[in-house]
Amino acid sequence: MSFSYWEQDTFIGRPDVCIIGSGIVGLNAAISMKSKAPFLNILVLERGFLPSGASTRNAGFACFGSISELLMDLRTQSESTVFSLVEKRWKGLLRMRELLGDDVIHYESAGGYEVFTKNDELRYQECESKIDYFNKMLREICGEQQMYLRADRNIQRFGFSGVAHMIVNIGEGQLDTGKMMEALINKASTLGIQLLNGINIEKYCVENDSVRLSINEKDSILCKNLLIATNGFANELIRGIDVEPARAQVLVTEELEHAPFIGSFHYDEGYYYFRNIGKRVLLGGGRNTDFKKEKTSSMELNTAIHAKLDELLYSMIIPNHKPKVEYRWSGIMGLGSSKKSIVEKLEPSVWCAVRLGGMGVAIGNLIAEEAADMILKEI
Repeated sequence: MSFSYWEQDTFIGRPDVCIIGSGIVGLNAAISMKSKAPFLNILVLERGFLPSGASTRNAGFACFGSISELLMDLRTQSESTVFSLVEKRWKGLLRMRELLGDDVIHYESAGGYEVFTKNDELRYQECESKIDYFNKMLREICGEQQMYLRADRNIQRFGFSGVAHMIVNIGEGQLDTGKMMEALINKASTLGIQLLNGINIEKYCVENDSVRLSINEKDSILCKNLLIATNGFANELIRGIDVEPARAQVLVTEELEHAPFIGSFHYDEGYYYFRNIGKRVLLGGGRNTDFKKEKTSSMELNTAIHAKLDELLYSMIIPNHKPKVEYRWSGIMGLGSSKKSIVEKLEPSVWCAVRLGGMGVAIGNLIAEEAADMILKEI
C-alpha cells in the first residue's frame, strides 16, 4: 500500500511533531505542545483502534501511595526520591482533573483504603506505627493535616470477610478511564491535532533534518521531530531502554442490586486492587503470583490469576453476593529498575516519555508536559 495524494496532503504531510502512542502521555503531550505553540502541526499515531496498553485498560484509580507501598519504596530509595514521586502523582492528578473537569471524567473523592487480613498483622502494625510520619510528610505536599486515618470501623459496613484492619488515604479517589480518554481525544481534536489509528510503526531512523517512521518495508512517514510515548511497549522501538512490559489482569462483575461499598482499595502491598463502578465491582492484580508469565506485552488472560481473583472476590470482597463476572481483560504497564519515569532526548529530533510504573493516571499529565517542554525548547 502507498499513500494517495489526498491522504498524504490532508492527513499526513510532514508534521512538525509525530507522537507514537495515543495514550495518556501521548495525548497530553500533544495537547500541551499545541496549547503553547498553536502553529505546530502535530500528528499522533496509534497502532490500535483504541489506545493500546493501559490507558483504556486500567482500573481508574486516582491514587498516589498507600503506606505499605511507600514503606516498600523507602527500603530501596531515598526519602527525597520517594516523596518527590508522591508529589508528582498528587500534582498530576490535580492537573488532570483541572484540565478535563471532575464531572467529565466522573471523578469521585471516595478515599483509597489499604486492606489488611488477619494474616497481615505484622504488616499492619508497621504501617499503623508510621501513620504520623506519613501524615507529616504529605502535609508538606498536599496541605492536608491528616491524609492517612485508621478505618477499622468501616470494615463491617463494607461487608468484607477476613479483613482485620484498614487505613484510608482521604485524598485518593476514582474516575472513569473511558471518559477520561474520550475527553483527551476530544480536546486534542478541538485543538486541531491529527490522530490516526491502525498505524503500527516498526522502527524509526533519523535522516538529516527528518525522522523516518517505517510502517512496513515500503511505507513510511516523515516528520521533523518524534516523541515515543508507548510506555510498556517502549523496548520494541528503543533498544536497551530500561522498560519492561508488565501485564495486569482485571475483571468486572455484573451489576448488583446495590453497591456493596464505595471507594478504592489496595490489598497485599497493592498487588491486588478493587473498587466499585456504580453497582459493579472491579478487581485486578495478582501479578505477584506469576511475575515471569506476566512480564509480557501479550494481551492474553492468565487463567490461573483470574481463578485467584475469583476466589478473592467471592471469599473476601463480596462474600454475601455471587454476581457473575461480565468482563475480563488485561492491560500492559511499563516498569523498570526504578519507579522514576524516563523522559529524555534519545538522539537528534527524537525524545521519549515512558515507564509510568503503573501510575499513568496520576503522573501521565506531568510526564507529558515535561516531554512537551523539552521538545518545544528545541523547535
